[in-house]
Amino acid sequence: MSKLVAQAGMRERVEIDSAGTGGWHVGEAPDPRAASAALRRGIALESVARQVQVEDFEHFDLILAMDRSNQHALRRLAPEEPLREKVRLLREFDPESTGLEDLDVPDPYYDGERGFELVLDQIEAACAGLLEQLRAAEPA
Repeated sequence: MSKLVAQAGMRERVEIDSAGTGGWHVGEAPDPRAASAALRRGIALESVARQVQVEDFEHFDLILAMDRSNQHALRRLAPEEPLREKVRLLREFDPESTGLEDLDVPDPYYDGERGFELVLDQIEAACAGLLEQLRAAEPA
């Protein structure tokens, strides 16, 4: 998403961060297989893992979950109902996913290299759809 936002000239208007619902990998770099797959697409994964904080619900306009399990965990963490509405599934923004029952991005950890490629395909499609929605929402 960062790459798309930069290419669209929207870096000043869109803030992007990444965090997990659990603290298992806090302080660690991305999985080397994910980083390698992303780099083959010209995407550098440079973030350091952190855990979602309650303050994130006030700070960000949208909080994206990769799957329903994380969506539920995030909604439980949100301090009040209006803030729970900020939590959406990433693939909701992929126009090709419209009408699908399963919008989960699968965990590629045990699926080898092809699993990471599939996940990147899904994430890129959803991010492109999200970018289009952000562009449409911009004042003229």
